[in-house]
Amino acid sequence: MKINISRHYIYMLLLSFFLFLFVLLFAFFVLIPNGKEYRESRLVLQKTMKSLHKYENFHDETMAKLKELKSKNKNIITAFDNIFNPDRFEKKYKSYFSALTLSKISKVNDENEFAVYEVNTTSQISSPKNFYDFLDALNKSDWIIGVNFPINFKREGEMIKSSFTMKVYCNNRDTNATASESNAK
Repeated sequence: MKINISRHYIYMLLLSFFLFLFVLLFAFFVLIPNGKEYRESRLVLQKTMKSLHKYENFHDETMAKLKELKSKNKNIITAFDNIFNPDRFEKKYKSYFSALTLSKISKVNDENEFAVYEVNTTSQISSPKNFYDFLDALNKSDWIIGVNFPINFKREGEMIKSSFTMKVYCNNRDTNATASESNAK
């Protein structure tokens, strides 16, 4: 019995066999070893993405909290940026006193990143209520001011002479400018 197969079919059969052999060799020597690396890389990527999402959520929560605090404390933040002006202080708060004088401003050592000025004041008031109204107005002022104790009251006839020391805190622009210059170098 004679099998009659054309040469064309034999070429196709050999080509198919070599392609099948190539696919098997490619799969066993390239795809399977790289598949392990792919799975390991995919696991590392998943862990990295999980930690990325965790940090993004933390960042978003922190940013929301920061914005909330900035809006809540906007007046305090702007008060730190204001420079203390003794003439403006006298004009603004003279209505609480019969006479208000500020002694020369002396710069006290810097506390952290803020410049601190110490101001000695002498004033005359008709009643202690005026002084307490003044303290309430200071809480709403354009500056961060701390009134230091002792507050001395001395009666002189119908008027009460008071003297006290205040500390005025403002942003230390020189320190911030120096720090930014040193960081740029």
